[in-house]
Amino acid sequence: MLRRISFFILVLFFLSGCAVRIEKPAPPVPAPPPRTTVPPEIPKPPVLPPVIWKPAPPLVRVPALQLPPFTDDMDLESLETAVEKSLQYYKRAGGRGPVRMDDTWVSIKDLQDSLIALREILRSGETAEAKQTRIRETFDVYQSTGSDGENTVLFTGYFESIMKGSRKRTERFKYPVYRAPADAIKVNLGRFGEKYKNEQLIGRVKNGELIPYYTRGEIEEHGSLAGRDLELAWVDDRVDLFFLHTQGSGKIELTDGKLLQIGYALKNGRPFQSVSPYLLKMGKITPQENSYKEIKKYLKEHPEELSEILVHNESFIFFRIVKEGPVGAIEEILTPGRPIATDPDVFPKGALAFIRARKPILDKEGNVESWIPFSRFVVSQDVGGLIKGAGRVDLFCGSGGEAEMLAGSLKEKGELYFLVKKRPDGRQPATAVRP
Repeated sequence: MLRRISFFILVLFFLSGCAVRIEKPAPPVPAPPPRTTVPPEIPKPPVLPPVIWKPAPPLVRVPALQLPPFTDDMDLESLETAVEKSLQYYKRAGGRGPVRMDDTWVSIKDLQDSLIALREILRSGETAEAKQTRIRETFDVYQSTGSDGENTVLFTGYFESIMKGSRKRTERFKYPVYRAPADAIKVNLGRFGEKYKNEQLIGRVKNGELIPYYTRGEIEEHGSLAGRDLELAWVDDRVDLFFLHTQGSGKIELTDGKLLQIGYALKNGRPFQSVSPYLLKMGKITPQENSYKEIKKYLKEHPEELSEILVHNESFIFFRIVKEGPVGAIEEILTPGRPIATDPDVFPKGALAFIRARKPILDKEGNVESWIPFSRFVVSQDVGGLIKGAGRVDLFCGSGGEAEMLAGSLKEKGELYFLVKKRPDGRQPATAVRP
């Protein structure tokens, strides 16, 4: 019995070991949903305030350790004469001010006091070295930042021309020097709004409308002013007369030996345009010949081309007879070598200044033999049609042929400084509004 039970258990065990186990397949695992890739957020650039370009101020204060040596290549008597002319101008006209120099306002009285202080130093009888020391101790010095903000100033020269002429027209003297016509109307645009301050135009009235005044071509080629008794004198050289318009004043040696002194009265309001770009464009001169001397030489040698060339400068100057001259923009006689013409919208008229540049050494024919450095005290006593901005200065070289040769050769980069007497209590900081 026991054996039978054991056998039965063994059979069951065997069958259970050989049984095939059938399982239902597991349901498929659903695929995960497609993964959405979110691009990383690109940070936005910060919002920056708009960049506002601010030009360099026309004048910046020079630190004491960077002051130039105040040496002067001319006689000090001429400097004192020029200083007196500026003082007379301030006494008579009062000047225009205050003016901004770096971070301070400088009054007209400051400019007057500066001239008086220099005059006292000139009269002190001290040695040149002692005078330099006193100048450094007495004045604040401001340098022009120039046209590029890097203190670059272009120096040129001008002169007073002397021409042959007559009070009556003759076969020889046939080119007129005109006085200002009565129908030339000067309009101060500043009266029409603050944004037009210091601007003006010159025109004439036609059919109740103000229109531009006659151009050089209309005056010289078409006789727009002929027959109106506007001639101050007649001269014999059209080229010299053209450059007289550039210089702004001159002397006319009359047939009776007398000298007629003439000065600037008015212009026609048209913009000044040098004829040199036209001459270069037409191949009449080379870039190496682009100088006063060579341009004048070409015009003299080609009189048949004058009508074609000169009209490219539409600007025309009217003159007046003056007792003495030459007379600058401050209505005072200019002292050769001391006055400079500057932009009156940038630098104050009559102010004391100091320049450093190079000047030419000329031979008898006016050719440049060499260049030498020079420095001198000057006064801002004149203006010029092409003298605009902080980077231009025109030096008055005197009268006659030698002055003409020097002025025609001078075209050099240099440095310009203005000197203002120090205040014991310090200067008033500049603000957006003039005091």
